[in-house]
Amino acid sequence: MSRAWLPPVFRSARWGMVWNIALATMLFVFSFVPGVEQRGIDLAAFPDRRPLDALGLLLMVAQTLPLVGRLRWPLTCLVVTSGAFAAFQLLGYPTLIASLGWFVAFYNAGAHLSRSRQRIAIPAALVAYVALAVATHAAGSPEQFMDYVTFGAVLAVLWFVGAEVRAAAAAAAERQRRAEEAVVHAERARIARELHDVVTHHVTAMAVQADAAQYLMEQPEKVTASLSSISGTARRALTELRYLLGALDGNAQHGQEPVAGKLADLVAQSQAAGQPVELVEHGEPRPMASAAEVAAYRVVQEALTNALKHAPGKRTVVNVHHRDDCTDLEVTSERAGRAGIGRGSGRGLVGLRERVSVVGGELHAGPRPDGGFAVSARIPRGLSS
Repeated sequence: MSRAWLPPVFRSARWGMVWNIALATMLFVFSFVPGVEQRGIDLAAFPDRRPLDALGLLLMVAQTLPLVGRLRWPLTCLVVTSGAFAAFQLLGYPTLIASLGWFVAFYNAGAHLSRSRQRIAIPAALVAYVALAVATHAAGSPEQFMDYVTFGAVLAVLWFVGAEVRAAAAAAAERQRRAEEAVVHAERARIARELHDVVTHHVTAMAVQADAAQYLMEQPEKVTASLSSISGTARRALTELRYLLGALDGNAQHGQEPVAGKLADLVAQSQAAGQPVELVEHGEPRPMASAAEVAAYRVVQEALTNALKHAPGKRTVVNVHHRDDCTDLEVTSERAGRAGIGRGSGRGLVGLRERVSVVGGELHAGPRPDGGFAVSARIPRGLSS
């Protein structure tokens, strides 16, 4: 019998064995309880009954005991219970509830036999049933042809129900597997976006600062400041990378993700890298949900990174509008007068759009009429007003 209706704790292998032992014991014991002992299966319907003796008790055990191992050995359970039921019927023993073990074995075969074994077991079971029907009829059973057909149809339905339960369980397991894979892929994509944001921003800043230091060799104070800024940027990158690598290894604990810094810190880092960045805020800052706050931080971070890469030394403005229900961000940079340090893959903006859309926001990025570039986003606060 299926245990799908039981709580998950009772579906374990240990509880499965306990359940099967209880089932086999009940079928055997109830065969001696007045009022229910004769509610079993009677295929032969012989008018004269043979008294229950030692052989009959042994056949009763053979019809119930195999149910204990029905999940592990479904074919053996079916063969033993079928043989014991056939002998019990042909010898003319009284109808007892222990014979229900045969029905359980048929259902169990449909539910737990592999497809390859079912292709062999089904024809064999059909032949065996026809042979049993012919034998009981030859032994004087009053049952008619349609009685045997009806009884066989019941067995077929039990097998079919078992097979359907097996198919439903397999489909549920497949859905669960796909859901788990989707979660894993989503987490990998999230970490990939974080890696892109962290590595690109910090490494770009260090590259720009290192390039600028080459032209400051005759100004030791500025060289020292530039190297100090590179060192600080590297340490920040290492801190965030340690978290991400821990997440990949499964060692990062919930709530340990580095808090996104203030936008003013991002602006200061870009200014230290030599980029003329200006931060303009409108309105009073309002609390935001953690995911929305990180999304806003990453939008500005990616936009400043692109400005450093593609428009180095050009004026960049970060406009922040704090509204009641959202925060509007716009990062604009002037047209580049010289080549930057490299072309981007476009992955950053794609990741940003996905990140912003997850929190219910919108992001737009593209060239400006004057030749510059603009990144704008509207990010809901994510908190009740």
